[in-house]
Amino acid sequence: MARLLDGKAAAAEVRAEVAEGVAELAAEGRPVRLDVVLVGDDPASVTYVRNKQADSAEAGIESRAHRFPDSVSQKELVALVEKLNGDAAVSGFFIQLPLPGGLDSLDLISRIEPAKDVDGLSPQSAGRLAVGLPSLLPCTPHGIVQLLRRNGIELEGREAVVLGRSNLVGKPLAQLLLRENATVTVCHSRTRGLAEVARRADVLVAAIGRRELVGAEHVKEDAVVVDVGIHRRGDGGLTGDVRFEEVERKAAWISPVPGGVGPMTRAMLLYNTLQAARSAAGG
Repeated sequence: MARLLDGKAAAAEVRAEVAEGVAELAAEGRPVRLDVVLVGDDPASVTYVRNKQADSAEAGIESRAHRFPDSVSQKELVALVEKLNGDAAVSGFFIQLPLPGGLDSLDLISRIEPAKDVDGLSPQSAGRLAVGLPSLLPCTPHGIVQLLRRNGIELEGREAVVLGRSNLVGKPLAQLLLRENATVTVCHSRTRGLAEVARRADVLVAAIGRRELVGAEHVKEDAVVVDVGIHRRGDGGLTGDVRFEEVERKAAWISPVPGGVGPMTRAMLLYNTLQAARSAAGG
């Protein structure tokens, strides 16, 4: 029976470390502030922003939300991004995605200064990650690496298979795993013999966005399995990209849904905000 990769416990550790760092900066007269741009009233986005603000408050980070109706123009949002870029009081900021139709999210994200890009999603941040330059790392991939590290799981020299090639998770995670000296294979919808390739993995990350696609046939004995997916079941509960009960009997470690990768994603946003504040302070 697999051991759980407890994202809640690991995230609590990260938040405590961030709170300590924030307190140190505050004592030097350098408060930390995280801003968010929220467009529309999508319930999931509103809830997510509310949770991020609660996390910020717990860590001693000031948080401000800039809310706009669906009718906001691209020009207005560009102006706000430029304003936040130039505001020394703002340690970092992010744009809550997805945006309503008619707005160009890539254009807006591309305008965020890399030093304030706490989501780590801009093309500039992605490029810096790819070539090994210092950057704020995308929260979900970095959260996955931290989750593995904090459970004592060695990555160096191990074979890692990432299911999914999205800009949000799959591609940047492959880069981070390479930094950890893992041997990395990225699979996608055109991969032939997916189960056979997945079974090579010492560390298997399911970020393919298909509910309960990954079963025991994809997992070798005693593998580490990280489930990034999150899907709503008919009974209102949540499930991931992995058939948990089936894989749990075969893997050595497995992350649950919920309570695995999700809490780490939120915690790494705070971590990035602190890093941005430290960099601005010359630390």
